Parts: sequence; C-alpha cells; structure tokens
Amino acid sequence: MAGKGGSTPAAYSPSLTTTATKSKKKAPIFIDADWVRPDDRRFHQCRPAFLRTAAVNSASGSAYAEFGNTKVIVSVFGPRESKKAMIYSDVGRLNCNVSYTTFATPFRSQASDNKEFSSMLHKALEGAIILESFPKTTVDVFALVLESGGGDLPVVISCASLALADAGIMLYDLVASVSVSCLGKNLVIDPISEEESYQDGSLLITSMPSRNEVTQLTITGEWSTPKIHEAMELCLDACSKLGKIVRSCLKDAASPPQE
Repeated sequence: MAGKGGSTPAAYSPSLTTTATKSKKKAPIFIDADWVRPDDRRFHQCRPAFLRTAAVNSASGSAYAEFGNTKVIVSVFGPRESKKAMIYSDVGRLNCNVSYTTFATPFRSQASDNKEFSSMLHKALEGAIILESFPKTTVDVFALVLESGGGDLPVVISCASLALADAGIMLYDLVASVSVSCLGKNLVIDPISEEESYQDGSLLITSMPSRNEVTQLTITGEWSTPKIHEAMELCLDACSKLGKIVRSCLKDAASPPQE
C-alpha cells in the first residue's frame, strides 16, 4: 500500500549485539535450541514498519500503520469545544478510544472497545502533548485495529503519535512504542500473536526519543533485574529508530510531490 507520507516498510531493529540464550522451552513453538521465530525473524529483529499520514479525509489528522500482520488506523479530531467547557481549565483535554473491527481477531468476542488499551494509550500520549496549547478544548483520538497480528498496543501508540502530528497538535516530541516478550530465557522484541500467547512476561516502553524520556512503562509476569535492564535497552534503542521512521514519514508527507 502506498500513499502520502509512506513508502516501503522500514526496519528499525535495535543494534544491541546481545545474543539471547537458546534452550528448550515449554511452549510448542520452541522445538529445539535452533528454534526460529514463526516469521523467521531473529530474536532482536523488529517487523518492518509501514506508515503513512492522511489516511482519513474527514479527520483533523490521521495515520495508518502496518507492522507485519498488525494493521491500525488512527483518526484525530479537534481541538474542538469541550463538552465540559462549563468547568474552566487552562489546559486541554485528551480523549482516547481503542477498538477492534469484528474481523480483527479470530474470536469475535475480542473485537470490541478495549477500555484498558484506551487508558494506556491516553497515559502514553498525555505526557507528550502540550495541553496548554489548546485550553478549554478537547482532542479526540480514535484508534481502530483493522487486523491483530500481535504487539497491537505499541503499534496503536506509535500510529496515534503520527496522527496527532498530522493534525497539527503541538507535541514536546513524537512518541514511539515497542514491546518485548520473555519466553523462557529468551527475549523477543516486537512479538507476534503466537509468541504473546506463550510468553512468561512482557515489557512495553513508550518514549519520546529526542528527549530521551519515557512516558509509559508496563511490565507483566516475573522478571529478574538483569532481564528488565536488557529488555529496556532493547526497547529504548528500537524506539529511537522507530521515532526516526515516524519523523521521516512526516517529512515526506510535508514535501511537495516531485514531478
């Protein structure tokens, strides 16, 4: 798919040379010490990222993201008069909603509004938006997962950051998000659904790469301190590279078309 602000998928894997320890695991996807990830990536290799802006004409700003089989579209509306304008506030309000299409997952019961993801998206973006730039008004962010292929939330967050920038919302910095799954002694970055279903734990980081600031850190499962440090380094390095891809997408969208 080609379009404004997007071209061929870009790679953004972290450059750490740490080699994951390979051994037999409880999960069926681990066959032996020479196990290869289901999509043939290396443990520390991210999926190619395709991004483009102006995906929804009726929105103030929008973006489309495709990371492997995970496909997301985000629309931003506003700033517009807040429904709670009766209560004066010198800062703007941010509303976030994440939902799934009925065909996004194999199980239709999962294809509904996700309050937890909506809350996490809000937390990830709020620290990056200059809320003082639109007092007494609201910015609405609607994220729709078209296809769930794993690592949905990090893709949603990164895509939402691009959509906010496309809408002209003032940001301290663009936001990038990457997750890591712990599978036995191995750390695999940017996991797909099959890997997530067997993970012993997960770590997700959302950061503002240019400012070297983390806006959100979420950890599930049991982790040793060295593993947390290793996973954080992997995610932060990948976020830095993904941030450059998002910024490049914006520059391409702003550039006049070549004849």
